[in-house]
Amino acid sequence: MDYLQYFDIFDEIDREEPPRKRKFYKKRFDPFTLEEKDFRMKYRFSKVYMRKIVKLVQRDIELQASGGGLSVELQVCTALRTWARQEVQDDAADIHGLSQQSITNICRRVALALASKAAQFIRMPSTLGEQEQVVSGFRNICGFKQVIGAIDCTHIKIKKVGGDSAQYYINRKGFSSLNVQVVCDAQLKIRDIVAHWRGSTHDARIFRESQIRQRFENGEFHGRLLGDSGYGLTNYLFTPVQNPRTAKEKSYNKSHILTRNTIERCFGVWKQRFRCLLLGFSVSLENVKLYIVALAILHNIAIEMNEGIDFLEPVISEDNGDQQVLREGLDSRSGQETRRLFIETQF
Repeated sequence: MDYLQYFDIFDEIDREEPPRKRKFYKKRFDPFTLEEKDFRMKYRFSKVYMRKIVKLVQRDIELQASGGGLSVELQVCTALRTWARQEVQDDAADIHGLSQQSITNICRRVALALASKAAQFIRMPSTLGEQEQVVSGFRNICGFKQVIGAIDCTHIKIKKVGGDSAQYYINRKGFSSLNVQVVCDAQLKIRDIVAHWRGSTHDARIFRESQIRQRFENGEFHGRLLGDSGYGLTNYLFTPVQNPRTAKEKSYNKSHILTRNTIERCFGVWKQRFRCLLLGFSVSLENVKLYIVALAILHNIAIEMNEGIDFLEPVISEDNGDQQVLREGLDSRSGQETRRLFIETQF
């Protein structure tokens, strides 16, 4: 059958079937008509870099279910506006003329597209050159050598979970949360993230059962992590010295605190840029986990693009507090000896 016969078939169909009603979509607000300063305040990125983000996820969003006639640009802007302010979605709904359910669907669609890029944007340094670059960044803070990452957990508030497991989501502060583990570098870039543990789970257990710990156990990295006293001391994860006595131990602790502080700053900047991480989520648990990963990717993109947050109000760093636990049995003997030798030779 040649192409002319196709036209004949379509003509017959047109005669036999009643014409379909065309869908008309009302004209939406175009965020890109805003002044650059207002755009950046509302969407957390400049127009130039927002368009790059749109291009990054465009194909993935187009392959998903219909966006209700909305452009990919508007869907991405709607999601970022929602995550930036998180005022129960009302602010984004008013600006973009969308229903609450539409915004929820859009946020999930955009988050799925972003999360599919996780391996590209959230990764530990793999080559020796990359690892040395990260180690150098930490060393430049206050001379602490051989550090390839700072590790800690932060609680992300979620709506109350029902069922028998509800109690396990309640953290030490009394609200339901996910306890999210992050490893960052000296530039505050998120290098590894675990975003599925319930709020009552201790930091040490999350690390103990994580893939990143197994990778260190396997000797994959030429460097070590810095963690607070809530973690066990090992050859590849250094914690502060409890009750330091010597000048070298005190010097080590001071350097450790200043260097490890990068993870606290990382959390602060991340939550400052996307206030939903600070205020919490009212969506399903499945979506919360997805959003957290998507927001980690956006955080890293912002750092790579040198998108500052000087125009935003600072977020007060919150103390996780999990280090205030009984430490008996946490530290390995080999870790104690490795740290002792490190302090003797480096401080």
